[in-house]
Amino acid sequence: MAEDTTRQSAVPPGSLLRNHDGGHAPVSYLELFFDLVYVFAITQVSHFLLMHPGWSGLIEGIVLFMAVWWAWMYTTWVANWANPERVPVRFVLLLVMLASMIMAVAMPRAFVHGDNDMGLVFAASYSGLQVLRTAFMVWAMGRDDRAAGINMVRILGWFTASAGFWLAGALAHETHWRIGLWLAALAIEYLGPSVGYRIPGLGRSDPSEWRISGGHMAERCALFMIIALGEGIIVTGASFAALPMQTGRILAFLLAFVGSVLMWWIYFDRGAARGADHIEHHAEPGRIARNAFTYLHMPIVAGVVITAVADALVLQTPGGRTPTSLLLFQSIGLLVYLGGVGTFKRFSSQRGNFPMSHIAGAVLIVALSAWTWVRPPSALAFVALSVAVLGVVAIWEWVSFHGGWRERIVAAAGPAA
Repeated sequence: MAEDTTRQSAVPPGSLLRNHDGGHAPVSYLELFFDLVYVFAITQVSHFLLMHPGWSGLIEGIVLFMAVWWAWMYTTWVANWANPERVPVRFVLLLVMLASMIMAVAMPRAFVHGDNDMGLVFAASYSGLQVLRTAFMVWAMGRDDRAAGINMVRILGWFTASAGFWLAGALAHETHWRIGLWLAALAIEYLGPSVGYRIPGLGRSDPSEWRISGGHMAERCALFMIIALGEGIIVTGASFAALPMQTGRILAFLLAFVGSVLMWWIYFDRGAARGADHIEHHAEPGRIARNAFTYLHMPIVAGVVITAVADALVLQTPGGRTPTSLLLFQSIGLLVYLGGVGTFKRFSSQRGNFPMSHIAGAVLIVALSAWTWVRPPSALAFVALSVAVLGVVAIWEWVSFHGGWRERIVAAAGPAA
């Protein structure tokens, strides 16, 4: 990780690391198996938000989601360096998978106090998997490269510091203290990469020194987007199947499906491929992986998860006036999604411009939300209009990318045009 980028890496025999030297590293079957736990974890986040639709529930859900994302993302970094085909690495990833499963099981009662309090189980499983996995990488990377091992020591120091806040929050008897301490723990962890995990006496790490497989990182983040979209389909399908069949619910179900398709289109039509190409050919793939994938993909996935909650809510009362909870989740979800995808595309584009289509979409969502707040239409009408905004964004971007469309129409019409 922390080695001179001009030096060719040579993985010695018996090493636990991949020998990609910054080139292609395929996604392993174990990583795909590992992702199944995070399908469950993301579903748990959606169910939590659905059962706690107020502002406090939203803040608690954000804490849970940020922990899930960080646990998955750091495991992705580890699998980028460590070889999942080696038995020690395989066992560590499976142990992390088990800890992630325990974390996900505890999430619905992570903020409950009393006999059903699972806060300590959640905090211990989350902080435990982060600390133990990083400690393993100190050993695995330090065997081959002392500088890389020291860099992992820095990361271990930051996770150890945040673990104290996780455990203190779990032992707190008041919900606001638990939320505050856990937010402090997340602030430490999310600040770490941006300051190079600086530790007195050990200095800091420079992202330009992180030798990673850019293609592997891009593919893993694209796969997590599929997980998030798939979770939305699971939540919508399960909610639809459990309710009586009515015309309004059938239309709401179809709108939820169209919305998922459009969110997939907006990200994968141009963003995913361009982002992968950008990181694969960049001189400092570690810096791009930190900025464009570790940080910027979090709001993209969060927007999908929040919108999935709105899909479940509209299925409950499609014909009634738009409830505040539906307005909140649909508006915030789409704004976070469009902002995240637009920023990611700006980061990976040659011109560095935020897509005008995404700006227009955000403005339309804000206008629609304001109108709905003043004169609430039916829930079905509100969702239909918001899905139409996604359609405008997708078509606008597609037309903009395929330049010269007006000339082609004129040419196809012939001289009579």
